Amino acid sequence: MRHDVYVAYREMPPPHDLAHLVRCLWIRTGTGDDTLVLPDGCLDVIVRDGQAIVAGPDTGPVPGRIAPGEVVTGLRLRPGAGGAVLRIDAGELRDVRVPLEDLWGPAGRELGERAAEDPAALASALRPRLAASAVDVRVLEAARRLARAPGTPVPALAADVGLGERHLRRRFAAAVGYGPKTFARVARFRAALGLVRSGESLAAAALAAGYADQAHMTRELVALSGRTPGSLRV
Repeated sequence: MRHDVYVAYREMPPPHDLAHLVRCLWIRTGTGDDTLVLPDGCLDVIVRDGQAIVAGPDTGPVPGRIAPGEVVTGLRLRPGAGGAVLRIDAGELRDVRVPLEDLWGPAGRELGERAAEDPAALASALRPRLAASAVDVRVLEAARRLARAPGTPVPALAADVGLGERHLRRRFAAAVGYGPKTFARVARFRAALGLVRSGESLAAAALAAGYADQAHMTRELVALSGRTPGSLRV
C-alpha cells in the first residue's frame, strides 16, 4: 500500500542487511478518510487485521479506506526484487491484491498473525525469505537506473547491465511486474508528482521530468492518478 493521500502515515528505513531488497517499512493509522494509492513500480507486503496481503505493481490509482484507529503495516520491496522474494512471476500480481497465504500456504497465514501492527516484526518474519531470494541483480540494477533516468532507451539500458534487449524485457517483466517501458512511464510520473507537490510550476515540472510539454505531463498525471495536477498539490 503506497503512501500518497494519507495523513497518519510514516515510513522507516529497512534493516541494514535488507536494504538492497527493501525500500522501506511503513505504518499507517486509519482516520476513516478516503485514501488513494498511486503507482510507484513496487510490490508491498501488507499486514492488516492479522492477514498478510501482497499488493502488486499498479498501473493506475487504487482508492481505499482504513477505519479510524486501525493500524496497517507494510514492507515495500525495491523494484525488481518482488518476483524473486515472493517466488512468482510478478506480472501475475499486476494491479491486484492477494493474500500471502495464496502464494505461500500456511507460512503466509502465519506471517500475518506474527507481524500485526509492527513493521520491524514484519521485516524479521520476512528475513529468511529475503535472504534466500535468488534476485536477478542485473534487473535490479536496470530498474534502479531506469528510475533515475526514465528516458533511457531500452537497448542502451540492456547493454549497460550486460543483457540482450530481448532477455532484459522478459526478465524485467517477471521480476518487476511490467516491462521497462511501463516502468519508465511510472518512474517519470513519480518524478513529476514530486516536483508538482514541491511547488514547482507545471511547465517547469514537465520539463524537468522529461515530458514533451505541460499538456503531455497533465495527461499522464490524470491517467495514472485519476486527479488533475492542481488537486495533486495537496
